[in-house]
Amino acid sequence: MTQAGRQGSPRNGSGRTGAGNKAGHNTPRSQGAGGAGRGQRDAGKGGFSGGADRGFKRPKPREEAFIDPDLNPGPAEPAQRGGKPAAKKPGARKPGAGKAPGTPGALKPKARIGAGAAKATGSKAFGSERFGQNLGPVRKPTRKRGPRGAVPQSELHDADGVRLQKVMASAGVASRRVCEEMIAEGRVEVDGRVVTELGMRVDPATSVIHVDGLRIQLDENMVYMVFNKPKGVVSTMEDPDGRPCISDFVRNHHGERLFHVGRLDVATEGLLLLTNDGELANRLTHPSYEVPKTYLVQVRGPFPQGVGAQLKAGVELEDGMASVDSFRLVDSTPGHVLIEVVLHSGKNRIVRRLFDAVGFPVLRLVRVKVGPIGLGDQRQGSIRNLGKQEVGHLLASVGL
Repeated sequence: MTQAGRQGSPRNGSGRTGAGNKAGHNTPRSQGAGGAGRGQRDAGKGGFSGGADRGFKRPKPREEAFIDPDLNPGPAEPAQRGGKPAAKKPGARKPGAGKAPGTPGALKPKARIGAGAAKATGSKAFGSERFGQNLGPVRKPTRKRGPRGAVPQSELHDADGVRLQKVMASAGVASRRVCEEMIAEGRVEVDGRVVTELGMRVDPATSVIHVDGLRIQLDENMVYMVFNKPKGVVSTMEDPDGRPCISDFVRNHHGERLFHVGRLDVATEGLLLLTNDGELANRLTHPSYEVPKTYLVQVRGPFPQGVGAQLKAGVELEDGMASVDSFRLVDSTPGHVLIEVVLHSGKNRIVRRLFDAVGFPVLRLVRVKVGPIGLGDQRQGSIRNLGKQEVGHLLASVGL
């Protein structure tokens, strides 16, 4: 044996303090000796390991765990070394983890948070609009409609018109792709009939389009505004006596002639709708549509029990019986009471006359809501344009 072989041999006592033996002290025997490396290379060619008398044995193939498909029809768990199944996830140990979704005791699926979920929440009409107030879903109209079945495209198709999804996207409903999905899902109505075909062409000047019951206003010349009228302003566009009127506040907002929906007396504050849509204005003021109006009324306290029930039951006035739809006590301070009432009557000074009849004259009166449109935090004397979603809700409230 050569000197190099004696130094690399594990039986050489002098090699116990050598650097090579120190390095191989914590390694397996097959890797500690210098000749072992050469023996492993020879073993791969069918030879013997250096210094070993045993022949090379090939490793046994790994045994896969048998899984009965009748007992476990799902995919098999990946096995770890030694044939042991992989550790289950913490959620798999929860009660009901093995049950199919929808069965009693099964785990509820987690809400998806990602692009799909964002797409689902943004697919509502005017979902990306930042202007105006979000009024939620449109209330179903009380009038009866025919069956909401899909109609042939030929009955509503206008060969010279514009594609329906393009008209919707131009009106700000959503992107064109989302509009196509809305049409395919049966959420779009043209002239009161559901459309599900993407090749539909319509005339924007004459067609009436609804998405989820929300009317799309296609006429860009229509104007819809909310004016928070201060006390002392006359509800007219012009006043021969020179008193402050609505035109003093509208002059800097729009050049087209507008008219107000309803009236508020000089001492009453609050919401006043301004528009050039004559059909909408007529319906909002017509008694048959019964558009609710909400007022905040301040009177002197204390306010005895039973008066609110009397107002709801009806009070005899000089022009007939009148009543409120709802009555709610909002706040009470020493000497003053704040009350919220809702009524649909459009008679002149109806709220003041009702409270005068029950013995509590009005100290301050503010109208805060008309139909679905509310003042919110809008400051007095200011005018704002309604958002497209608000316009759709307002039109839907009177069946347009």
